[in-house]
Amino acid sequence: MQVVAVGSDPVRMSFLAALLADAGIETVLLDAHISAIEGGIGAFPRRLAVHSDDAARARRILAEAGEAGE
Repeated sequence: MQVVAVGSDPVRMSFLAALLADAGIETVLLDAHISAIEGGIGAFPRRLAVHSDDAARARRILAEAGEAGE
């Protein structure tokens, strides 16, 4: 697994996961629970990870969408 995006905005992370899902790339959202518990102060950002084989394509898709990713 490789992390392709990091952020504290749950809506943005959901959008990025949907964007990658539309391209056929499965994602895993890491640290969602701890991020929610800490109250949204940004101390524990969420991380969006993909399979290592899909990482380069995922980063390219995010870049084309104007998202810097990680």
